[in-house]
Amino acid sequence: MNNFQYKNPTKILFGKGQIANLSQEIPQNAKVLLLYGGGSIKKNGVYDQVKEALNGVEVVEFGGIPANPEYEVLMEALAVIKSQNIDFLLAVGGGSVIDGTKFLAAAAQYDGDTPWELLTAGKPVAKGMPFGAVLTLPATGSEMNSNSVITRKETQEKLAMSGSGIFPVFSVLDPQVISSIPERQLANGIADAFTHVLEQYMTYPIGALLQDRMAESVLQTLLEVAPAILKDPTDYQAASNFMWSCTMALNGLLPLGVPTDWAVHAMGHELTAMYGIDHARTLAIMAPSHYRFNFEAKKEKLAQFAERVWGITQGSVDEKAHAAIDKTEAFFHELGIATKLSQYTDEFQGTAETIEKRFTDRGWLGLGEHQSLKPSDVAQIVTMAY
Repeated sequence: MNNFQYKNPTKILFGKGQIANLSQEIPQNAKVLLLYGGGSIKKNGVYDQVKEALNGVEVVEFGGIPANPEYEVLMEALAVIKSQNIDFLLAVGGGSVIDGTKFLAAAAQYDGDTPWELLTAGKPVAKGMPFGAVLTLPATGSEMNSNSVITRKETQEKLAMSGSGIFPVFSVLDPQVISSIPERQLANGIADAFTHVLEQYMTYPIGALLQDRMAESVLQTLLEVAPAILKDPTDYQAASNFMWSCTMALNGLLPLGVPTDWAVHAMGHELTAMYGIDHARTLAIMAPSHYRFNFEAKKEKLAQFAERVWGITQGSVDEKAHAAIDKTEAFFHELGIATKLSQYTDEFQGTAETIEKRFTDRGWLGLGEHQSLKPSDVAQIVTMAY
């Protein structure tokens, strides 16, 4: 097992009715900017719960953060933060709203020329305005980590940042909020969390027994609750396990002491930036091809995945590993998620070459757990996903 250091300062308020405790978490006399997305929180009752909980707190609102938080929209919110002398942010939404809020937290205290540099510089974000979150869509784990991914339409870029300065101070997780989420978004959330775990697990054995079994337990739980969630999102027990699995999938516990591989996300982000495809669906497009291309490097872990998660005990290492990839792709299909780029756009030709050039221009010359995946390899993987 590799050396590691770990600190996660985010306080979690989990369970029914926890939104009512918001006022106890907001600093006294704070001026709060309430950030949300397209307005669904006003239809499902979450907005009213939040406003009631913040009775007596000075609140300014900013809505309209899109599903892939867009830089230009966030710059409008940043102007509000500065003009209104905001000193605390509250994200009420899914991963996109929370990611956007993290960007704003960092941008509000950024001294450089343009906040976009926070994403292009590749440096950890050490300081940010304090913020909390009320999670409305389990998927990204953004409620308990310091990761943020932002899209810029004018350049068709989708870039990430992270750092100790942009952990939420607290996050409220009430599983009841998912009762009104459309099936497509629920399926996305399941696929997103599932792939988050794979990115931290599907590398090579390193003797981290507990880490492997923790990852496998999250995968097994997602597989178990997926049918119940899609059938009846008001099933509180299923919703609770789903929500907590999404958080555990990306709160920094699973990658401790082990190699990780975020190439699927890197490639998937480009598909979202270029074609506007849902983030989770880009992961489902790229993951099977990525594992097939890198089969030799990953087959030991793939075979372990087959045995422990899928219950495949017969066959050679190669046979079990291939079966695991097939099972994973079939699971995405069961969620109603297509796994080929051509099923999302007729303009897929040339995508591989565009992504290869982008990675080369950025200096992303070695992705994957061995940092050996060249831009030309990426092009082959994307082509396999057509």
